[in-house]
Amino acid sequence: MDMKETARRLVEICVDDAEGVDAVARAGADRIELCGALALGGLTPSAALVAHAVRSGLPVHAMVRPRDGDFRYAAADIALADEEIRRLIDLGVAGVVVGAMADDHRLDLDQLARWRDLAKDVAIVLHRAIDLVADPVAAVEAVAGLGYDHILTSGGAPTAPEGVEGIAAMVRAAAGRLAIIAGSGVSAENAVDLIARTGADAVHASASIRQAWSDSRIAAMGFATGPRRRTSEARIVALCRAMGKGNIQ
Repeated sequence: MDMKETARRLVEICVDDAEGVDAVARAGADRIELCGALALGGLTPSAALVAHAVRSGLPVHAMVRPRDGDFRYAAADIALADEEIRRLIDLGVAGVVVGAMADDHRLDLDQLARWRDLAKDVAIVLHRAIDLVADPVAAVEAVAGLGYDHILTSGGAPTAPEGVEGIAAMVRAAAGRLAIIAGSGVSAENAVDLIARTGADAVHASASIRQAWSDSRIAAMGFATGPRRRTSEARIVALCRAMGKGNIQ
């Protein structure tokens, strides 16, 4: 795969604060996945943060996840997620990122279908909940049938580089009906090889560094669960450069 072909693949960066949004915009990535609390795997971001991200001019896909933990949601969680989708659309996001499980091994396809209907005016992404199902490749067929636009996946493995074969199989199963985004463990050092080996339509990375708190009481008092994950503009630039795009002068 030559550089022109690689450059057609999108670079999406996930961030959870205003500083990260600004770094993505300066570095020249293609899209923002906006979350709250990346340290918890990403939750629904605040309205103010969403508005800030939308003002960046980049397409924003916003996480819809009303709580941390698993993706088997109670009725109260679902009601909250529904309202979050409506409000995110009103704030101008280009897409929403969702996921729900029926049990520990199957997607909740009925709920995913309802969210597709609710978010009909914007793109909809199934997140890495798909990596928990018994057969992620078979699940692609069902998700495509629901009319989803994207799937974010690590191929059923902890990281995308470990899940190369699974991602490639999911790309084949998608057959161009939706975009497969390869995410988890993606960096400037492995993104091009990942695209070449899988044919994924996009790569997804946090491009973050772990930064210890200057005051040790922050974690001890329960204000954080560990070091802060801080978006690194240099890492975004390096990833964009590797992919043949971005503000790399």
